[in-house]
Amino acid sequence: MPRFDPALTADVLMEALPYIQRLFDRTVVIKFGGNAMVDEQLQDAFARDIVLLKQVGVNPVVVHGGGPQINSVLEKIGKQGEFIEGMRVTDRETMDVVQMVLGGLVNKDIVALINRHGGHAVGLTGRDGGLVRARKMQVTRNNPELDEPEIIDLGHVGEVAAIDPNILHILDASDVIPVIAPIGVGEDGEAYNINADVVASKIAQVLKAEKLLLLTNTSGVLDKHNQLLTGLTAHDVEGLIADGTIYGGMLPKINFALDAVRGGVKTVQIIDGRVPHAVLLELLTDQGVGTLIRG
Repeated sequence: MPRFDPALTADVLMEALPYIQRLFDRTVVIKFGGNAMVDEQLQDAFARDIVLLKQVGVNPVVVHGGGPQINSVLEKIGKQGEFIEGMRVTDRETMDVVQMVLGGLVNKDIVALINRHGGHAVGLTGRDGGLVRARKMQVTRNNPELDEPEIIDLGHVGEVAAIDPNILHILDASDVIPVIAPIGVGEDGEAYNINADVVASKIAQVLKAEKLLLLTNTSGVLDKHNQLLTGLTAHDVEGLIADGTIYGGMLPKINFALDAVRGGVKTVQIIDGRVPHAVLLELLTDQGVGTLIRG
């Protein structure tokens, strides 16, 4: 007895064909984070997805986070992570840990996993080749005891000033998969810790990517009845923010998605990274596993 249904397998492969044709020689930027980064089976599935995409002619660019891994190392050295308005306060010692974890441990593990499955990946940070130019993030908040907003110093937390894609073009010409840690470099040569969603969005815009995929620990954007929404326009999303459907922790991610589609990325997909092979399911099947947003 066969262990699979040949007709069903053929149907799945044929369903993927038009998507492969549409994405051939196009760039897809993928932000890798959440549970997919800490679960070994999900890590393995993600790496194989990236290798398959490259094999069929898609140009994947991976940008990764690593918050849980940073927290783990900080705990080991007896340092307590501090967050203000969702952003990690990054003093010089913490920045050293961020560079070690993101640019070293996490980045190289992802590269090794992709290469083990037959890919040809190279790891880099935003400091390499001046890829991500950064400036110190300025954050203020209202303080009833002060006449003017209070300026909060987050240390080495940055925002993207500019993207220089030359090194990515060189890697693309060499048929290499870039795996990027979200660390930028300032005019003073200092390193800055930058939100990975921001870096992925800005890189997608500069590369004129066909798609930006943001892996999350949710099924996507939900309506007020917890039903998945997809096929949204930027105008639809603005309405969902206005009526309170989109709120809380999803808001920053949605704003990065809107920034991307307004900046020329054709579609942004917020997908459930807890689903094995979520990248392939979203890109190469009719149903997908998340929320698609277009301009």
